[in-house]
Amino acid sequence: MKKHAPSEVRPAQEPIPDKLYFKIGEVARLTGVQPYILRYWESEFSVLQPKKSGTGQRLYRKKDIQTLLKIKHLLYDQKFTIAGAKRRLLSEGGEAPADLPEVLRRLREGLEGLAALLRKR
Repeated sequence: MKKHAPSEVRPAQEPIPDKLYFKIGEVARLTGVQPYILRYWESEFSVLQPKKSGTGQRLYRKKDIQTLLKIKHLLYDQKFTIAGAKRRLLSEGGEAPADLPEVLRRLREGLEGLAALLRKR
């Protein structure tokens, strides 16, 4: 198997077709990852939230497939743990923390406190 540079994301076995939605079977074939693993990653990475059809079928977008390929690269090629891959995606701006409202609330409180200190001067 060919080794890849650390910053290089391994391309899919075939190009991603230009269409709006992909079913989980198509995504599994494009990424080379079993559907049960895709569903597990969906539960671990909040950035993965495929739409669901009226019958409950997962519908992935092209962006989701690119994210899945990045996750696969981090986990399989670069040997990151799930937690490490989450941190890497977060640092690259690829995933928002699950508790984003709490983070924003604390940030706002901190900024309001700083503004109050500056007004006292």
